[in-house]
Amino acid sequence: MAIKHATDASFHGDIEKGLVLVDFWATWCGPCKMIAPVLEELAPEIEGQAEIVKVDVDQNQQTAAEFGIMSIPTLVLFKDGELVDKVVGYQPKEALAEFVSKHA
Repeated sequence: MAIKHATDASFHGDIEKGLVLVDFWATWCGPCKMIAPVLEELAPEIEGQAEIVKVDVDQNQQTAAEFGIMSIPTLVLFKDGELVDKVVGYQPKEALAEFVSKHA
């Protein structure tokens, strides 16, 4: 399963169905660069359970502001468009898998 890249315009459509893990990140952010390959590894493992969507906070400031994103990476879990959980900072793959599965 490919990771989607959302924009301010597409964001609400991208999170409206099912379980979606959203990675709020930026190109200059070191921990964001560290978590990117973890998300790539996780994506096929959670296929059928959840989707992964990335939002570049520099390019999509409206969406970042809407959800009060102050630190990155921030990973937010949405279920059918509703925010259900969030975690800030680098997370190992096992922690992210557990984070998703407890809401699946």
